[in-house]
Amino acid sequence: MMKSILLVEDDASIAIVITAALEAEGFVVDHCDSIADRDRLLAGKTYVLMLTDVVLTDGDGIETLGRVRANAPRMQVIILSAQNTLDTAVRASDTGAFEYFPKPFDLEELVRTVRQAIGAADAADAGEMHEELAQGLPLVGRSAAMQAVYRMITRVLRNDLTVLVLGESGTGKELVAEAIHQLGNRSAGPFIAVNTAAIPAELIESELFGHEKGAFTGAVSRHIGKFEQAGGGTLFLDEIGDMPMQAQTRLLRALQSGRIRRVGGTDEITLDCRIIAATNRDLMPMIEAGQFREDLYYRIAVVPIELPPLRDRADDIEALSRHFLARAAGEGLPRRQLSLAGAALLARQPWRGNVRELRNFVFRLALLARDEVIDTTTIEPLLASEAGQAMRSAEGDAGPNDLAGALEHWLAEADPPAGRLYDDALAAFEKPLFLHALSRTGGNQLRAAQLLGINRNTLRKRLSELDIHPEDAALRS
Repeated sequence: MMKSILLVEDDASIAIVITAALEAEGFVVDHCDSIADRDRLLAGKTYVLMLTDVVLTDGDGIETLGRVRANAPRMQVIILSAQNTLDTAVRASDTGAFEYFPKPFDLEELVRTVRQAIGAADAADAGEMHEELAQGLPLVGRSAAMQAVYRMITRVLRNDLTVLVLGESGTGKELVAEAIHQLGNRSAGPFIAVNTAAIPAELIESELFGHEKGAFTGAVSRHIGKFEQAGGGTLFLDEIGDMPMQAQTRLLRALQSGRIRRVGGTDEITLDCRIIAATNRDLMPMIEAGQFREDLYYRIAVVPIELPPLRDRADDIEALSRHFLARAAGEGLPRRQLSLAGAALLARQPWRGNVRELRNFVFRLALLARDEVIDTTTIEPLLASEAGQAMRSAEGDAGPNDLAGALEHWLAEADPPAGRLYDDALAAFEKPLFLHALSRTGGNQLRAAQLLGINRNTLRKRLSELDIHPEDAALRS
């Protein structure tokens, strides 16, 4: 008996193409373009699968899927959408949909997925997600490259498979890890991030696994390691490609057994955390050179997610730039807008430092721009200045730091009330400085004070006066 499929799509041309492709595979396809007609057809006929758009003539195709699921729990659902955001992908995943396709999509892949969905009609019931956590995530972009990332994220939300996030420096690997944690079933637990490259080799085992009092010189008390701190939540191991070989061996043993021992301890501790690792290095040549354990690679790369460099998602640069301008305003910098010409100019730049470089450049624009609307006349001189500085650095003569020039520019534009110049200038200088220090130290005030070379109480006092919240200021890349 031929299987019946319901297609809910208000774009007539797309509906014709999909219908023809599915009928050529031997399926019976009924088409409608509204929620009302969808419900009428479902009430009178049983369908093995429904393909539905999100934005329909009389409502949201995702929001109304609840009653569809209640009335037809065995019917598979594939969601199509032109609203290509992570929020849409997560909302689609929340419904238990078999697959989500951003428009435009590959027709052959869609047909292949329809066959898979029908062949696995009872394999997509994975429970509900916490949709409210999908709002406000710092992943920005609707490019095809980011759609692939979003789809991979949604596939690991309902399980604890180990994920390896790959990508160049500055592409946002930690943001992906945070998204998986916040949207997954461990969101109520802690998210513990560890930069394994920043920990001295002799301390990395103690940092990860903890140590007992007296385990080594200086171990004056018991220390709980990152694995235990992440209990019930997620442990993010950043820059894992730079982990020393000895620590790699201990990590592999922990992942294989699901248990750890603190340094100097005898009791075994059962692990209860999801592992997400990340690296900007190509691990395969390191494996061949004996610099990274092959068995550890296969243990952490159960689900690899590769982040595209910014040059491969230039369509996202405008949205990212506007997002960063809003972030800058929220952190006390002047509120700025971006002209279309300015956005086009930014989109043409190479951004070798990826999203991190773009973010820093946009923050500088917000600080230095004279006008409320940032146009090419503001962007071009700053681009030229940075290009010149990069050239001097490449030639071995980096030249003087441009901080003094930025201050002179700020002073030329500043117009504070009488008696406020010193305080306003100090705040304009201190706020980004403190934010940078807190970002570098993950929001740890003691380490931030040490980095700055000031007393911790002084730092706390100024943070309070400047209304800086350390937990919010720990910006991650």
